Amino acid sequence: QVQLVESGGGLVQAGGSLTLSCTTNDSSVRLSSVGWYRQAPGKQREYVASVRSGGGPKYVASVKGRFTISMDSAKNTVYLQMNNLQPEDTAVYYCNADTSRTVPPFSTLSIWGQGTLVTVSS
Repeated sequence: QVQLVESGGGLVQAGGSLTLSCTTNDSSVRLSSVGWYRQAPGKQREYVASVRSGGGPKYVASVKGRFTISMDSAKNTVYLQMNNLQPEDTAVYYCNADTSRTVPPFSTLSIWGQGTLVTVSS
């Protein structure tokens, strides 16, 4: 079963940086559109950023200028570079991707990753 594999979370001090990555566990399943979401303790999951193959990035206002989302099609990986992290960025970050299987049986699927924890200390 195809899954999204996320990595890069961890503990960082305020003002620090982390880079999250998201890819599939099956190279025949390609990412076409990817969004990052986050869920802080006691809060609802919220949109952070998104990018699609051949398209420009989009961000929620609170992370503009600090976060950068990018897609490396050759590596079938999407990155979320997070700079100047603040305690309010503490959350579990989830990757959500629209994917396309490039070998039979051809199919498209929207998948959520398992989440990676980002903790920012003050």
